[in-house]
Amino acid sequence: MSALPQNLPPTMRAMVLTGHGGLDKLVYHADWPRPDPGPGEVLIKVGACGMNNTDVNTRTGWYSSGVTQGTTAEGGRGGFQEGVEEEAATWGGAGITFPRIQGADVCGRVVALGEDAPRVLLGKRVLIDTWLRDWDDPGNKEKCGYYGSECDGGYADYTTAPATNVYAIESDLSDVELASFATSSITAENMLGRAQVEAGERVLIPGASGGVGTALIQLVQRRGATAIGLSGADKSEAVAALGATVLPRSPADLAGALLEATGAAEVEVVADVVGGSLWPQLMKVLRRGGRYSCAGAIAGPMVDFDLRDFYLKDLTFTGATIVPPHLFADLVGYIARREIRPLVAATYPLKDLRAAQDAFLEKRHVGNIIIDMSLGG
Repeated sequence: MSALPQNLPPTMRAMVLTGHGGLDKLVYHADWPRPDPGPGEVLIKVGACGMNNTDVNTRTGWYSSGVTQGTTAEGGRGGFQEGVEEEAATWGGAGITFPRIQGADVCGRVVALGEDAPRVLLGKRVLIDTWLRDWDDPGNKEKCGYYGSECDGGYADYTTAPATNVYAIESDLSDVELASFATSSITAENMLGRAQVEAGERVLIPGASGGVGTALIQLVQRRGATAIGLSGADKSEAVAALGATVLPRSPADLAGALLEATGAAEVEVVADVVGGSLWPQLMKVLRRGGRYSCAGAIAGPMVDFDLRDFYLKDLTFTGATIVPPHLFADLVGYIARREIRPLVAATYPLKDLRAAQDAFLEKRHVGNIIIDMSLGG
């Protein structure tokens, strides 16, 4: 049996999701009960927690097949009035238990251990692997859950996690900087792995200024490939500074813009989290034998799909959600070796998480928005 330290407070600050809907469903508490670690778990004092689209998609019920708008629509703030199916409104097509503390991208320090948790983790600064698994059958996607969705997450002073999901990290980066990596970078690396991106290839990245987009740019280059990003004019300089060739966000003639900027009108790979009205042009610029990898649809999930583009060009499509079991350990290595760097757009205190999500939905930022638990309130 592991005894908890006597100095731990019985309550904590927490932002609690009370149901599907608008930003009003996020309720701040200053005295929410602090969790205790169960067998094989650790208790983490959260230093910072990054934001991602899953938070918004789950809150609004966007994953329901009846919702056809993009996540950047007004429904992201007020919730979707039609199409939400309570029993199938999360990433995995099942219901969610409320109340729920969201937040997957945690950086913090282990302050207590549950029974049988490794003592070596006590006191360590850690990151949390966002994918929950049955470690007796780790490759089984049907047995996977998402941190902050199928269990409480990091929008609180304290959170618990299975010790198998906790990775100690030695880094001079701040908690805020380290909290910018998990979901965006692991999603990006999974997309590139699924598309089998190799050195010398050209990868087109719609939505290049967001968290996943900026991670894709860095991870594409880490593989020795060329990153070509689509971005609004107000963000193009920052995206270019990461090493990408930058094209307009929604060009009338994508192939022509590619040809003018790079000398070639086709690419080997499209790594997409945007979807929406530009999607047919993405298919047109994929070369014969090209690959399309998708991990989101923030501009809209419903697209015009010409099957002739698909089969006549011998294209390969891959969805990218649940990542292979080894990938988070790989990511921690990339971070520790400074092979990728953080890109923090803004920080907010926990009590202002609604305002942080509102800014996130505006999509005027480059990189990641982080909840900094050291900020007051």
